[in-house]
Amino acid sequence: MFAAACLKLVRQTVSSQRTLSLFSSTGSSSWTKVVSDAEKIVGYPTSFMSLRCLLSDELSNVAMHIRKLVGTQHPLLNTARGFVYDSKNNLQMRGLIVLLLSKAAGPNHAAADVLAQDMVSGIYPSQRNLAEIVELIHTAFLVHRGVVNLKEWSASDGLLKDMEFGNKMAVLSGDFLLANACTGLAQLNNTEVVELISSAIGDVVQGIYYENHSSAEDGLIDGVDVTSWEEQTFLTHGALLAKSCEAAMLLAKHDKQSQTLAHLYGKHLSLGHKLNSDLQPFVKGGVGEPLTFSLNAAPVVFHRQIVGEDRWHQHLQQATTLRNQLDYSKLLATVKSEKGVRSALDLCCFHSNKALEAIKAFPSSEARAALENIAFAVAKF
Repeated sequence: MFAAACLKLVRQTVSSQRTLSLFSSTGSSSWTKVVSDAEKIVGYPTSFMSLRCLLSDELSNVAMHIRKLVGTQHPLLNTARGFVYDSKNNLQMRGLIVLLLSKAAGPNHAAADVLAQDMVSGIYPSQRNLAEIVELIHTAFLVHRGVVNLKEWSASDGLLKDMEFGNKMAVLSGDFLLANACTGLAQLNNTEVVELISSAIGDVVQGIYYENHSSAEDGLIDGVDVTSWEEQTFLTHGALLAKSCEAAMLLAKHDKQSQTLAHLYGKHLSLGHKLNSDLQPFVKGGVGEPLTFSLNAAPVVFHRQIVGEDRWHQHLQQATTLRNQLDYSKLLATVKSEKGVRSALDLCCFHSNKALEAIKAFPSSEARAALENIAFAVAKF
């Protein structure tokens, strides 16, 4: 009886928190300053990077229909609001990092005759186009993730017709953005880059599938370990950035070592940032904010691995109210009482240091310093 109730509870928790990170910030003022300083280095605010596509006639027509969702509870509205108002410098971080890495690596003098491109602020036009493409791909996935699972729909979620209409808009808008990204990718005229970014898109799809497929039954019976958590997190949150950084080196015809280092920087930065995001509820108490966190967050995964599945089930039972709702405050206190939070903090610092190691191989410059500051900021709480 309780196991069935737990299954339902975890399903609701995973469903309500199934979001693809906007590369959300740590919330600290230092992060905002780091991003603001970095944007000055690459030549313009990256928050306008995908504006050409977002303001196109086709998407304007879609936006007209999305306005009909105002007043409903469809999650696509929250995604749209995030594009218009983003007070924490979260939205265009992937493109910004691609541009910074491009500038940090500099021109490839050995291939100057082959490239025949005029650099602007130390960045090739093709690399700037790549940064736009990466942001369009990421935005497309964000929009697609706004699709509501109608099998789990209830009357309290709003009118069914509103949810159905919102789903159509989410699919249409996401497909439009992804189609534009693929067109831009083809226009780069570099088959290796096309293959690399295409594989990144495949990784994200695979990661989201695993995330959705690791149902409540798997979470309660088989459990999850840190290794599988890292693998899935890389697919969902890290592959696009890591392979985009590598592609930026390919476009400038830098050697394999530079491509590998760029990939490693993007990979470790993404994993470190996801750990930082997962740790926020456990290291900071938001005054006046409802406490909630994912049961697949890194500290919880570490906690489950440390205490074992039997004790984890007991902890879930103890944190479940008579109304079959999860008391997040009680569960948070339980997780904090063990070493799960400390282990997640250590892993976050590990990935931050690995990102720093990778970037230090590039020549000393303003852009490299900005990338170092971003890696440092990931490990700050």
